[in-house]
Amino acid sequence: MSTRGFFGAFVTTAAALGAGIALTSAARVQDAGVKIPAPIVDPAPAAGGVQRVGLAGGCFWGIQAVFQHVNGVTAAVSGYAGGHLENPTYEDVTTETTGHAETVLVSYDPSQVSFGTLLQVFFSVGHNPTELDRQGPDVGPSYRSHIFYTNEAQKSVAEAYIAQLDKARAFPRRIVTRVDRLTRFYEAEDYHQDFLLNHPTYPYIVINDLPKLENFKRLLPALYRATPVRVAGR
Repeated sequence: MSTRGFFGAFVTTAAALGAGIALTSAARVQDAGVKIPAPIVDPAPAAGGVQRVGLAGGCFWGIQAVFQHVNGVTAAVSGYAGGHLENPTYEDVTTETTGHAETVLVSYDPSQVSFGTLLQVFFSVGHNPTELDRQGPDVGPSYRSHIFYTNEAQKSVAEAYIAQLDKARAFPRRIVTRVDRLTRFYEAEDYHQDFLLNHPTYPYIVINDLPKLENFKRLLPALYRATPVRVAGR
């Protein structure tokens, strides 16, 4: 279930917008972001060059928007991962029968930003990692919290960081983020790419995603860059 609907069918009436605000009340604590410690385990990669990781944490519009503003990120593409259906569409994934999660494939230069630092952004301002199979107003396994690693070093850092944050009780509840290898990633439809950048006044974006960017600038200003990396024009 999602309050977004399909493209072009967004909440626009005052009554529906009020309902959307009510649905997001459970996630209001996340609106302020969460100041968390940096990862203790965060080694430099053995090999150079651009690396990639899939990050799922609710609607991919917000996750993409956050990572488009991270220093050292070279690309952030919305798509689908973790399921069994080949070449899924948005309509397929929203049936909650494909096993896929709305995922952002983040490409980054580890000489500029470490994998652990990306996870600090992910957990602190990207989403609420304690919500199981949902995120704010969006409910279902396609909105789950999930890290799709592409090498064993990423897996080790992710698992160690989750354990570190749980031990420190950084959140009111335990982290439910899954950690699995990325096997296939399917890019989402063009209209989902750069969505916040192209539609900053949509009610869903205003309520759920613009606060993430404000939290990012406030909590992790050294990592924030004003000019985002876009998908359009690749």
